[in-house]
Amino acid sequence: RARAEKLKLGQKLSEGKTKQIFELVDESGLVLVQSKDQITAGNAVRKDQMEGKAAIANKTTSCVFKLLQESGIKTAYVKQHSDTAFIAAHCEMIPIEWVCRRVATGSFLKRNPGVKEGFRFSPLKMEMFFKDDANNDPQWSEEQLLEAKFSLAGLTIGQCEVDIMNRSTVAIFEILEKSWATQNCTLVDMKIEFGVNVKTQEIVLADVIDNDSWRLWPAGDRSQQKDKQVYRDLKEVTPEAMQMVKRNFEWVSERVKLLLEHQAGGRVVVLMGSTSDVAHCEKIRKACTSYGIPCILRVTSAHKGPDETLRIKAEYEGDGIPTVFVAVAGRSNGLGPVMSGNTAYPVINCPPLTPDWGAQDVWSSLRMPSGLGCSTILSPEAAAQFAAQIFGLTDHLVWCKLRASMLNTWVSLKLADKKLQACSL
Repeated sequence: RARAEKLKLGQKLSEGKTKQIFELVDESGLVLVQSKDQITAGNAVRKDQMEGKAAIANKTTSCVFKLLQESGIKTAYVKQHSDTAFIAAHCEMIPIEWVCRRVATGSFLKRNPGVKEGFRFSPLKMEMFFKDDANNDPQWSEEQLLEAKFSLAGLTIGQCEVDIMNRSTVAIFEILEKSWATQNCTLVDMKIEFGVNVKTQEIVLADVIDNDSWRLWPAGDRSQQKDKQVYRDLKEVTPEAMQMVKRNFEWVSERVKLLLEHQAGGRVVVLMGSTSDVAHCEKIRKACTSYGIPCILRVTSAHKGPDETLRIKAEYEGDGIPTVFVAVAGRSNGLGPVMSGNTAYPVINCPPLTPDWGAQDVWSSLRMPSGLGCSTILSPEAAAQFAAQIFGLTDHLVWCKLRASMLNTWVSLKLADKKLQACSL
């Protein structure tokens, strides 16, 4: 609260049913997003005060955005400022709610008679709704969005921008779905909004993501739902009923913190045949670090000291920490095959090939005796990515970084294509 008083608030930029947004006089390009204690349903046909909701919602949003940012998703979120407010980049909001569904329920069933509740969408079902309170937020098609030709913060929303938001919504949903699965919770559906950063003219995830934004079913059981649907379903709003709703919101705000914790530790151990290969190995370590995976460098030669190589191997097998070995050996690679033949852990060959004998040397990594299962990846960064994909099977935070990286690569290609087309025209 003491920190909150130091901010000099400017004009109120907007106010919704559950939050207010203020400009920050001394922080160009930033705003304060202040949550309110109000809870609503049916486009505010039903609305009530729920003491403490602002703090619960702010806590939930801050954790969710932190998870997404650490994964690599671009958002407007900057940092939590107080119990009930956070600081974000100033965005001009795109007036579209993007709804992503894994399980058919709610309004989807009313609009699609004949579909049974619980129908699972694979791939995810995407829908758009135009934010228009007077007309109860009508569903829009992609064509309607394109024809609207929204221009926000100097950026016209065209096909490229629509494709980026569509693709981003899927990635964001999958990251949160994977994360909630660690708590045995099914993310049924969710809604998000995007804005255009007024400084960078970049589309980013904006607004809030809290317990109003999704349906969340513990153990996949609708009867255990913990989201705002509990409030929507109330036949009568009593103090006891509101306490139940509040307990559900608190349950989510406590569990969401756990999504930021690694589910399973792991490490990469890089074995190099000589210190002349350190530069190659450092690239592997740097890439591993970007995925949040500890990486250890060791020097050993399977040709010159096989006993020491096997002793080092045993050192990392004996403490129970999941390990991927990466063998970095130039010339004749005996390191990877020897490791693969003597451990049940994954082994990746990543030989530092040289221009003179590289074409010949690579065969000592590619052509293995029978019974050996080590893979060969020539790029140090790709070897680290493959190790991350192995750990991502059991550690959702590593998987989330991989998923966000896929999205960011796709977006960069999309923007590059848009820029090239503009130059050609």
